[in-house]
Amino acid sequence: MKYLFFCISFLSFYQVPFAQLKRENIYSEFVLYPKRAALEKDLRGRLIPKTFSLPIDENTEYKYASACDAITQFLFDNADVEKGFRKLAAHYDGLDYDVKKSFLVALYAASPNAFKEKVQDILYKENDPLLFSICAAYLFRCDSSVNNANLIKIKMTEQFPSYDSLTILNELEKYLSYHNAFLKQARPDLLELFSYEKTTGQKIIYSFQRYNRDYPGLAVVQNADGSFVKSADGKLLVFEQLARSGSDLPYFIPNGSTPQGIYSIQGTNSSRNNFIGPTPTLQLLMPFENKWTKYFLQIGEDGQDSLTRYKKLFPLGWREYEPMMEAWYAGKIGRNSIIAHGSAIDPEYFKGKPFYPLTPSEGCLTAKEQWNVTTGKLLMSEQFNLVSAFHSTPGNKGLLYVINLDNQQKAVSRPEVELLVKKFENKK
Repeated sequence: MKYLFFCISFLSFYQVPFAQLKRENIYSEFVLYPKRAALEKDLRGRLIPKTFSLPIDENTEYKYASACDAITQFLFDNADVEKGFRKLAAHYDGLDYDVKKSFLVALYAASPNAFKEKVQDILYKENDPLLFSICAAYLFRCDSSVNNANLIKIKMTEQFPSYDSLTILNELEKYLSYHNAFLKQARPDLLELFSYEKTTGQKIIYSFQRYNRDYPGLAVVQNADGSFVKSADGKLLVFEQLARSGSDLPYFIPNGSTPQGIYSIQGTNSSRNNFIGPTPTLQLLMPFENKWTKYFLQIGEDGQDSLTRYKKLFPLGWREYEPMMEAWYAGKIGRNSIIAHGSAIDPEYFKGKPFYPLTPSEGCLTAKEQWNVTTGKLLMSEQFNLVSAFHSTPGNKGLLYVINLDNQQKAVSRPEVELLVKKFENKK
């Protein structure tokens, strides 16, 4: 339906051999100025204000859900949005499940404090683990004190006596208990990780991020022989990447920001999705998303259980580092379809945000791209450059590690990544 045109969780891909592609030949009609202007007018002038002026009933609910999804993706926040949120809050108990979810996600994305009391009311009676978890994340962001975390955990145990059998609630409990500590915890030695990974015989992409995903990260490529991909003049190649979803919900919530951990690179594809754009994507698998034989790329011993095998993708000093288990448990919960891709979304929606001109997704790793809005041609693409670097040596499969460096309130910089790589190279 027309109202669902922007829901980018339904990804479609077609195979294109990367060697046949040239950046100057990549074209998207979606980025042309008239198309962008029409979308802007439709979103701001029709979808949100007109939808939120309608009564809420079984014939209009899906329109409200679509409007909330648009708010989450484009981070709209104005009087019309608040009006719609208040109507949805008043009708919450009678809403369809998917509408409840879209509403709560949009609240988290666009209205971080204004609905604290209403979300608390919902939390106290919500019996669905996912919806409860979204409410809990909202309230914990409002107040991350130990006392508030404990109050939320008490409600969880009261409403879900067997919560320890539900992975999403286990992760919620860990998040409430340890997230603040993880922000301050020193990560293990990256030099140990760089040295260890050459023993896998695989190419590796490291995506270095901050805990605050409002700030962009940088990706680098390590070849199977342990060397890092550099330019012809010997300069380390780095690629801007945003690991923030539109909602920026925690890693264990579907369509939250990208979990830390290990992803299996399965090759390169191109998408037919307008928002992702036609630039080649890196196809990634999470733990539990497909057969373990595909995920592990023949690394490790087949007789080992999958958790042991996952941990052995890390050197010894990293195996008990809990933040790198995010992808494991997110996959167990059911998160999937996280890929590394470019973006044909107009970055002007996000002007003034710390991650501008990058654009958020639904939990994928998104690279910066610039398009000619007159010709539809790709001008600059960190995604194309990343895929090119990955394909600069034989093989189209490997591993991708998403790692939060620390909680500095700034983008990951070239100098700090260069320093890490230089220390590793000097140590060899």
